[in-house]
Amino acid sequence: MKLRLRNLVLAAVFAATIFISTAYLPRVPILGGAGGYVHVGDTFIYFAACVLPLPYAMAAAAIGGALADALTGYIAWAPATLVIKALMALPFSSAGEKFITLRAAAAIAAAGLICAAGYYVYEATFITSFTVALASVPFNLAQGFASAVLFMLLGFAFDKLKLKQRLEKLNIEI
Repeated sequence: MKLRLRNLVLAAVFAATIFISTAYLPRVPILGGAGGYVHVGDTFIYFAACVLPLPYAMAAAAIGGALADALTGYIAWAPATLVIKALMALPFSSAGEKFITLRAAAAIAAAGLICAAGYYVYEATFITSFTVALASVPFNLAQGFASAVLFMLLGFAFDKLKLKQRLEKLNIEI
């Protein structure tokens, strides 16, 4: 199986972007539950999943998100993030010429539910309790909503620039 240099490079760039936007862009701490924070890193998971083939998108999401947790004091959450962020890429498709589509909107909703449910189950099972973990669910949904809004705003701009078609032209094989 030939690996495309384009996919490897884009996956690495997305993993780094997800890490930086999760760890260092402004974030809002979750007051209830066992901690955590609301961030916009999921926005770039959505873009990665719209551009890259699924295995590359899942790897970028998992690596970027888990590194953010591991390197910013949330190491207890890194195992969950590794799995949850990878699963969030599943509903998306890299097919098509635009970022903003009906499928992308449905995928965003599904990814938000995967995120909220995944962190709820992890927190309830390993960190606190099923009752205490409920306090984090609205914040995880708010994170998904904030990332969806930013994705839509940037996606419209990127569609005007035909960014997705330009990225598709980079087909260098190694």
